Amino acid sequence: MKGNPFQGAGYLVRGLKMLPDPQIRPFVLVPLLTNIILFVAAIWMLFSNFGGWVDSLISTFLPDWEWLQFLHYLLWPLMALLVIVFVYYGFSIVANLIAAPFNGFLSEKVEKRLRGDVIQDEGWQAVLALVPRAIGRELAKLAYYLPRLLFLLVLSFIPVINIVAPLLWILFGAWMMAIQYCDYPMDNNKVSFKNMKNMLKADRLTSLGFGGLIQVGMMVPILNLILMPAAVVGATIYWVEGHVSVEKDLDQKRLK
Repeated sequence: MKGNPFQGAGYLVRGLKMLPDPQIRPFVLVPLLTNIILFVAAIWMLFSNFGGWVDSLISTFLPDWEWLQFLHYLLWPLMALLVIVFVYYGFSIVANLIAAPFNGFLSEKVEKRLRGDVIQDEGWQAVLALVPRAIGRELAKLAYYLPRLLFLLVLSFIPVINIVAPLLWILFGAWMMAIQYCDYPMDNNKVSFKNMKNMLKADRLTSLGFGGLIQVGMMVPILNLILMPAAVVGATIYWVEGHVSVEKDLDQKRLK
């Protein structure tokens, strides 16, 4: 596999450092507020309903027979993990759907900043013009993402095979984070969803390093609140500095 995971992780760190830049700071605000509001809502829902959701899942899978009640204590940790996974991924899906046009707009401004172009605030009309394309792209990601998520869930319940499930979850999460955020600058540059995946695969270790650090950062309190705009900025730096050469390599392979 080609690439450098440390270089990939470094793009996210550079994205975090670039957030205070006066030229892009105004465009960071909406993705940041969206992430904070939805994250707080997700935490509130989880704490308010956690026990009830876990018990409902157990009652769905476990018949209400007295002699089977001992299984309740065995199933509880597993169902609790399922609830956390669903809330985490559900929150991510909703947050990305809502913030997609703003993230695309932020990526566009960051790319102009990196290339030395003049940055202008074109107002809400420019953001609204991105909505149909951004939502369509998010739906394409979901169509790619959900079947693989369900497949991993099934594997997690199969004895012996489920031993490697935690590693598969980590790799899958890192890959999906790379796809989620690298898609914004690539979509802005008219790179198709298929070609975007091919470009990330051609630089897989760098992509996994970038997505893996995002995944870790999502679990760190306070940091996770600012991670969405930081990941968008980091992905744009990755595109400007790294993927132009990757795209050329892929073009050369196609010509051969």
